[in-house]
Amino acid sequence: MRDDPRPAPRRPASDDRPAGRLRAAWSSPLTTYYLLVGTTGLLLLLGLVMVLSSSSINSLVHGHSPYSVFFDQTKYALLGLPVMLVATRLTGRWQRRLAWPALGGALVFQLMVFVPGLGCGAGGNQNWVCLPGFSAQPSETIKLGLALWLGVVLARKAPLLWQVRHVVVPGLLGAGAAIGVVLAGKDLGTTLVLLLLLGGAMFVAGVPGWMFGVAGSAGALGVVALVIDSPSRVLRVANWLKAECTDIYGSCLQSTHGTWALGSGGLLGVGLGQSSEKWSYLPAAQNDFIFAIIGEELGLVGTLLVLALFALLAVAMLRLIVGHPDPVARISTAAIFAWVIGQALINIAVVIELAPVIGVPLPLVSAGGSALIMTMAALGVVISYARSEPETAAALAARTGVLRRSIAVLGRARGRA
Repeated sequence: MRDDPRPAPRRPASDDRPAGRLRAAWSSPLTTYYLLVGTTGLLLLLGLVMVLSSSSINSLVHGHSPYSVFFDQTKYALLGLPVMLVATRLTGRWQRRLAWPALGGALVFQLMVFVPGLGCGAGGNQNWVCLPGFSAQPSETIKLGLALWLGVVLARKAPLLWQVRHVVVPGLLGAGAAIGVVLAGKDLGTTLVLLLLLGGAMFVAGVPGWMFGVAGSAGALGVVALVIDSPSRVLRVANWLKAECTDIYGSCLQSTHGTWALGSGGLLGVGLGQSSEKWSYLPAAQNDFIFAIIGEELGLVGTLLVLALFALLAVAMLRLIVGHPDPVARISTAAIFAWVIGQALINIAVVIELAPVIGVPLPLVSAGGSALIMTMAALGVVISYARSEPETAAALAARTGVLRRSIAVLGRARGRA
């Protein structure tokens, strides 16, 4: 009997090509999970390196160790890691239990900034709790508490959100309370981020577009009123609107030196640690304007790397928003997406002068303990959602099973030896 002359079936040629393998990897159920973990880790490491580089000279000028700000930031990162790991195990049931206490606790914490002897601030803002050896920014906890709370409340109200009263109660009332206590401390930057967070959650929850139009108009009028109420904000906006600001030693100092830092970096930068602007020329070099130092020391390549990492983080969260079966996970992820990615865009827009100077840090990169820990916790929550997707959970369980069996086989082999 002759052998079958027909050739054996083989996989399509495209599967063997890099493009085919890339498509297969992109469609893997683990892709979202690995994107979230990888981009978060890389941004955190980049932030630690740049905080060390941008803060060392200023620390020496003030009589401290050149590593003092870096050690503080590393301490906050180490404190944030267990918080983030716990958050990655946060199930939907626990989120539903913690949502109300989380927002309530954050509101009480924020109100502490108005207690004499506890609250402190700078530049006219009252947004910190300060004790000997300890300081924290409660508004950062409000971001996370509000994101969790909106996910639970709006998911439960989803079939009724076409009615105004079900959008207002309790969604807008709770969010209004959170935004109101932050506004009472005159922190406009955090208020803008909270408005973005609220908008992201409401959009994914299914609030009708006409309500967004009304709320957006009211919010814009409110922001204009807040700007007019503050002479310093009016001056910043006026300088931003000018074709060229000439007060480079006064009101335009920060934006001008930030632009100079970016311009002097060129394609590849002047080299890590070689910035000139960090020699006390650029205010808040390790905080709000750290992106300018990245541009100066690492050049256009460094800034594009940062943008690419945030873009990948955004894509990972968008995949969750589109594909996760749990509405609570979709809405809370949308809120955290609007918070983290929106804040990053605001920060970068300020540095490249597409927006007036607003005091918001670059998430995971800028120096600051409260912001870093809460951002890590929020991304831990998003990672927990990625882990809970049915296909991802099955893939992770299979890999864990293979690893355990491999370890068991190795253990038996050593025992026989």
